[in-house]
Amino acid sequence: MRLLISLSSILIALALLIPGVTQPVLSLEGKIAKSKLAAAGIEMLADEGDGHTRNILLMTSNLLGLDKLEGEISAYEKTRSIWGTVDELASNQNYLVALLVALFSIVIPTIKLLLQLLYCLLPGNRFKYQLGSTIVAISKWSMVDVFVIALIVTYLAGNANGESGGLITMNAQLGCGFWYFSGYCLFAIAASSLIKPQKPS
Repeated sequence: MRLLISLSSILIALALLIPGVTQPVLSLEGKIAKSKLAAAGIEMLADEGDGHTRNILLMTSNLLGLDKLEGEISAYEKTRSIWGTVDELASNQNYLVALLVALFSIVIPTIKLLLQLLYCLLPGNRFKYQLGSTIVAISKWSMVDVFVIALIVTYLAGNANGESGGLITMNAQLGCGFWYFSGYCLFAIAASSLIKPQKPS
């Protein structure tokens, strides 16, 4: 029964990891009010002229009703998965960060789950004990998975705020990849807790 639960947890975790890495983790959308955009444009034009030009521009914009424009337009839109974030970091020459994110959110989780699967399928012997000890040691880094996803969400949100310039109203929404990855984390932790290596007699 314990073996069946372990195998099920590992297979579910593997199944969740793939969309967790490839599906969108976070979607960011920035909108700007048309009236704010018009006001910013007029301010920029007015700054290049003298006080008289500024007054004429402001008066004309008020007459045309530019300060009373309604509605918003989309000014910023970005959707990223974990893999997409790694690709973007590498494109921006942040190779070390890209490598660390890929290592802790893709490579190590995959290796850990495959080792757990192998452990469950092996008969009891010295190699299985050593493999179990290795898995237990790797499992101590389980919270790194969660930390990496938190970093990605923070990075994307911070990147968006940096580009907003104060005019844009940002709206962030967690994507399905976040929930898949969270599910993977829970099942991976459950699978790790079921592995109790016993020294062969």
